[in-house]
Amino acid sequence: MEPISHFFYSDRLKLQFWDYGQDGKPSLVLVHGGLDHARNWDWVARSLRERYHVYALDLRGHGNSAWAPGAMYSLAEHVLDLSALLDIVNDFPIRLIGHSLGGGIVLHYCGVYPNRVHKAVSIEGLGAPPESRVHGPASEQIRYWIESIRKVEKRKPKTYPDLNSAVARMKEANPNLSDEVARHLTLHGTNWEADGSLIWKFDNYARLFAPYGHKIEDTAEIYSRITCPVLFFWGTQSFLPIPESDPRRLAIRQAHLLKVDKAGHWLHHDQLELFLRETTAFLKS
Repeated sequence: MEPISHFFYSDRLKLQFWDYGQDGKPSLVLVHGGLDHARNWDWVARSLRERYHVYALDLRGHGNSAWAPGAMYSLAEHVLDLSALLDIVNDFPIRLIGHSLGGGIVLHYCGVYPNRVHKAVSIEGLGAPPESRVHGPASEQIRYWIESIRKVEKRKPKTYPDLNSAVARMKEANPNLSDEVARHLTLHGTNWEADGSLIWKFDNYARLFAPYGHKIEDTAEIYSRITCPVLFFWGTQSFLPIPESDPRRLAIRQAHLLKVDKAGHWLHHDQLELFLRETTAFLKS
């Protein structure tokens, strides 16, 4: 069964979310990562809808949601959008699952509105690792952001001559994807140009980190206010370091970290059965 497409407004932007059903069951909202789209959750949603009414959000600048003017794409704006959607769903306390950027958005919402979340799952979504340049001095961050914006202004988005070429790029980004999954993600993640070529749906400005909102101590303070249980998934083959001693993870009182072998950053694709098994048990317990 295909999910139903709906739109809503947040911060004057028209944003899309997908409704997988089923009415009368507890609500569960899925939030994708950066440069991705909501339909990457299809396999997860089709399983979890047996127990929950599942929704998936296309973040601003991603999927079929509007691109934001001004090119900021700050974490606070994403949390604002999630807040608007959850008010529409209106089933508190709610269950949330996020991947990467989406995981950080989910955790921020949990810290800002702790009484509104029943349980949360974060797949490698904690924020940029401590050694990332986004944690440098504020003056450097603003200068780097300005220079990055100016470069993107001159950058022409890459196009692909046919679907197979775009699928090959998808598999290059994640070699663990099967041909079926890569094709599905590409079909839902691209638009056709007038000349028959394909272009990714996401806004190129969404590639950039906003020049503020990344201080580890600020994030740890927000996460310290989370009262619900949180399950972290981390792939042992991910490009992100496992956050064993990260103060942001340690700030969460009821956090459990599950390290998964033979999985990279897109763990819910690489080890789908394990992810569904552990997530179902966590949400049910």
